[in-house]
Amino acid sequence: MKVVLFCGGLGLRIRDAENIPKPMVEIGSRPILWHVMKYYAHYGHKDFVLCLGYGADAIKKYFLNYSEFSSNDFLLSGGGKSVELFNTDIQDWSITFVDTGINSNIGQRLKAVEKYVEGEEEFLANYSDGLTDLALPRQIQHFREQGKIASFLGVRPNLSYHFVSIEQGNGNLVSDIHAISDGWMRINGGSFIFKKKIFDYIREGEELVNEPFRRLMEAKQLIGYPYDGFWTSMDTFKDKQRLEDLCANGAAPWEVWKCRPEVKEISPCACGASSVRAPEASPSIASANALPADAA
Repeated sequence: MKVVLFCGGLGLRIRDAENIPKPMVEIGSRPILWHVMKYYAHYGHKDFVLCLGYGADAIKKYFLNYSEFSSNDFLLSGGGKSVELFNTDIQDWSITFVDTGINSNIGQRLKAVEKYVEGEEEFLANYSDGLTDLALPRQIQHFREQGKIASFLGVRPNLSYHFVSIEQGNGNLVSDIHAISDGWMRINGGSFIFKKKIFDYIREGEELVNEPFRRLMEAKQLIGYPYDGFWTSMDTFKDKQRLEDLCANGAAPWEVWKCRPEVKEISPCACGASSVRAPEASPSIASANALPADAA
């Protein structure tokens, strides 16, 4: 399956002095975009379509000048005349680079790459700054069993705020207070799966999670896949530091290519007898976009 990644974000709240695009902000020795792509490649999805916007040249140049030696073991001999790589990262990846506009929203970016996923009955899509340890084949299995047009990952908000319930007409007494992450609410964590019919629901200038998703809901063609495992987005410098610390300590949950046995892809014709199973559904999934506007 092809993987469409939205890489046009400005990253205003995290951008450093070099003004690099958000997908190129490094976690460890590699950009966060690389981590997202590595995650999909682990599950066998290595045909990428990058929706570029701000800083497109930086992303293009990074892959055009890609060095396999930064994240792979190798043998140097003959005084540097001979170099033998023991493994590679992107040798078998296919990457399509598409300029989709500086100020385009997610819906516009997706519509702009329609021709590059032509012929695909279904394809994957995601933001380029969200990381998870989700077993992707399970979400795909669930999507195919439901037979709908679109699916997205529903996660608990990764915020330190608290929900507060205030009684009206009783002196504004507080009747309840609890952490947002302990509540029933879920947000859109990306990790989309689409059938090609998704393009019939997107009109000129529309944001994906607004009008198109509303139409899908009315047609009962949008499903959420609840997940309570590791998920986070890199929106601020604080988020970046947390991810850096996890990487440095060898405890990065999203590095599924290192820390868990591979979950094999399910067959295109999924059936009820499959051993790959989705988790139990949660009471509700909020369709609001979990990421700020600069994630586009």
